[in-house]
Amino acid sequence: MPLIELHAAQRDELETIENLMQFYMYDFSEWLPLKLGGRGFFNVQPQLDYWRNPATRPFLINVDGELAGFVTLDNQTLLPGAEHNIGYFFVSRRFRGQGVAKFVVSTLLSQFPGQWQIFHIDANLPARRFWARVMPELAQGEFTRHQLPVDGYPCTFYRFKRSQPSAAPTPTP
Repeated sequence: MPLIELHAAQRDELETIENLMQFYMYDFSEWLPLKLGGRGFFNVQPQLDYWRNPATRPFLINVDGELAGFVTLDNQTLLPGAEHNIGYFFVSRRFRGQGVAKFVVSTLLSQFPGQWQIFHIDANLPARRFWARVMPELAQGEFTRHQLPVDGYPCTFYRFKRSQPSAAPTPTP
């Protein structure tokens, strides 16, 4: 099993996340009509307000000491009563299918108790399969599903409560 680590990104690491956002956009271009700009990059608009929001918490993911992705936690919720939302979640293809995503989400849920919403674009079949498989365990069996459009795209939302902090998963050697 790989050693998976999640650490809070510091201000000087936001550029790393912005760079990884190109790969995130590349993956999403399979399901959304995203276009490359003239210089060969996706037109990712700077999100200064997003990064400045005190509720936005960016994290970098490392596997065996190697950068493997990022995730952001924020309060940009669409479901009534939800406090926490996974804004962006990217695991490099090389590290998919190794338990990295489940470890990351489980760690976040352990560190941030409260009302959660997690959603995916329905056209993203790998995300649909992943969340359908892990949600019963991560939400401790109690969650609701909601269908809502985001920017005109059908999405599935999961809403659940994480009551108290539990022991965070131990990185696997």
